[in-house]
Amino acid sequence: MDFGGPQATVGVSIIGAGERGVYFVGTRMAELAAETGLRIVGVHDLLTDRARFAADHLNGIYARLGIAHEVAVFDELDEAASAGSVDLVIVTTHTNAHRGPVEKAIAAGKRVYLDKPISVTLDDALAIGRAEEAGGKPVMMGFTRRYERPWIESVRLARNGTIGDPHMLLLRSVIPYTRYLQLWHRDSARSGGALNDKCSHHFDVLNWIAQSRVASVSAIGGRSGIFAPDPDAPARCSECDRACPYRRHQTLVDQFEGVGGAANPSWTRAARVEDRNDNCVYLPGSDIDDHAIVTVRYENGISACLFFTIFGPWAEDQETLEVVGSSGRLRMERHSGAIDLVSDYGRKHETVSFRDPDRSSTHFGADLELVRTIRRFHDGERPPVGVAEGIESLRMVLAAQKSLREGGAPVDPHGLEVGE
Repeated sequence: MDFGGPQATVGVSIIGAGERGVYFVGTRMAELAAETGLRIVGVHDLLTDRARFAADHLNGIYARLGIAHEVAVFDELDEAASAGSVDLVIVTTHTNAHRGPVEKAIAAGKRVYLDKPISVTLDDALAIGRAEEAGGKPVMMGFTRRYERPWIESVRLARNGTIGDPHMLLLRSVIPYTRYLQLWHRDSARSGGALNDKCSHHFDVLNWIAQSRVASVSAIGGRSGIFAPDPDAPARCSECDRACPYRRHQTLVDQFEGVGGAANPSWTRAARVEDRNDNCVYLPGSDIDDHAIVTVRYENGISACLFFTIFGPWAEDQETLEVVGSSGRLRMERHSGAIDLVSDYGRKHETVSFRDPDRSSTHFGADLELVRTIRRFHDGERPPVGVAEGIESLRMVLAAQKSLREGGAPVDPHGLEVGE
């Protein structure tokens, strides 16, 4: 796609120089610089050394590509959100800190990309919604399944009559994401827990297919005994000589996703628990849930189930989507991208697969498509997913967490009060 060439460059600021902001979105953005015209002019982080390592990383990519461009470090949040060289702001801070940068960037007239989840609290989410409305421009959100081709095609098939009208949805996410206990996500006040950080994706997918208001959410699960706190364990992996299947950057999923590339000294020498990336999974103090079975009832009669855990094994069927319609069903496996499709009451059975040169990149190519979409978003195209969907997803997360606390009782996500 031709975005206009070098004369149409767009200045980008990244607020939050962690794994997601710099080593996934930012890296893909630098790689596509010649194609999209997007240029990261600066990064900001509460940890100055982390921001400097991030700028050096991005500058290395531009240099390898022969692009004469240098990324600066913004020492102050206000500068990162409102500098004259910035046209678009990427917000990838800890989830509980989303509101401030978004409000500042919108007030400065910038286009804003906000990574999922929208926030930890409903109060902050609604405030972001008010800021968006006051600014008069949509905010783009980063629910990556919206940019990943097999998910897009699955939703299209679920809604276009191929399997009749959709009636039942099952999203299975059995993932080896013990990293949620090793990073800042271990503190639910910062992240909202795994149900927020990961399942915000999943609830958005269910809503995307159902196209209906949620009537009720119920959930069972919580915290298993698998990661029982051990006060005698070393605090972090770098200090440990135990035989452990969860050692950071050595697990199969960490190797597959290449997260070791983000392990610069700003993490390895960090003293605070929330700044490290290799906390022991048994370190006392984590308060997040590690599994749940969530059922969702929609006002249009569709029923949905989310089957989720972060202690699943490495396997090729970690995440699957199944949709049962009135005359067929589809089952998509994320790892392969293949869709097993049965239609016409069972008379037709086929496999839909894709040849996608981007699938070897992060999030199975979704991050590359996200960056291309960011450029079109800057130029005026309405984003595929935004604040309204982010708020709805958070309502479902909060409803599921309340149901867990109340023994599986159904909760109306639209009856939640600010502060719950």
